[in-house]
Amino acid sequence: MGNKHSQSFARDELRKKGMQVYTKNGDVSGAIRKFKKRVQEEGVVQEFRQRKEFIKPSQIRKREKAAGRARHLKKLKKDLTQRGF
Repeated sequence: MGNKHSQSFARDELRKKGMQVYTKNGDVSGAIRKFKKRVQEEGVVQEFRQRKEFIKPSQIRKREKAAGRARHLKKLKKDLTQRGF
């Protein structure tokens, strides 16, 4: 993974040339799966949702802190179940 600038640059380059998914033997369902996976990896949907409305930086920090706290508690719970305490 690169830094934010290189990721942003890669996304911009992708937008310029477009996204293509090729099918083999007319397998449209497989192409759709590949397309969805590629869109998810590029974060297109997430970026769309973020740009939908303005969120104050303080709210962003608050959400990130809550998400980090949830990850930490999940990890603690997993460790406790593995150790059997």
